[in-house]
Amino acid sequence: MTTPSRVLLPGRGEPARRRFLAQFGIASASLGAIVGSAIPAQAQSAPPSPRRHAADDWMDALPAAHRMVFDAVSATGAEDIRHYASNVFLANRTGYDVDSRDVGVIIVLRHNATPFAYNDAMWAKYGSAFAAEMKLDPGTAKANPANAGSETLDAVGRQGAQFAVCAMATRRFAGIAAHNGGTADAIFEELGKNLIANAHLTPAGIVAVGRAQERGFAFGYAG
Repeated sequence: MTTPSRVLLPGRGEPARRRFLAQFGIASASLGAIVGSAIPAQAQSAPPSPRRHAADDWMDALPAAHRMVFDAVSATGAEDIRHYASNVFLANRTGYDVDSRDVGVIIVLRHNATPFAYNDAMWAKYGSAFAAEMKLDPGTAKANPANAGSETLDAVGRQGAQFAVCAMATRRFAGIAAHNGGTADAIFEELGKNLIANAHLTPAGIVAVGRAQERGFAFGYAG
């Protein structure tokens, strides 16, 4: 005896079930979207905030209307950075009518730009060792070369710029200077006490670059 073929009437059977399940899936997705949008914003997970450290709190004292941090790692970079920072103050003043006292600028001096953060007395005492390591003309070793000319680090500092000085590089240069006499520890302490105006000895210059950006400073590279 032959079993009669199963006939699926319109709106019945397997096709109907698939249509029903498809409609149910759309409804579930819509319901999920509605429920998700109904979660209060404060109940949703917020992005993690960077941890703050007392060693970097001096950065918070700078003006916050507009902020930039410049990173110098070489003698050439330290020279260029003076012009860049000076232009930031000038352009804000002439192009935006924003006074220099409302602009926050940090100049990070690290790696082979670090000795430019030491005052003239340190250059008079250890400049020959600095110049040899930095591949500078020995004739520049009698005073801080970054404070020669019109746009000096001191001049930028008088407009409000602050300087982050790499302690790791300072220890390296102290060791180099100690080859001519003295101890690296004593020279390191001496250099840290004889920085240019507005300078802060920071644990590491590269870390200071990141810490400044965490506090809203836009990044500018000098080389």
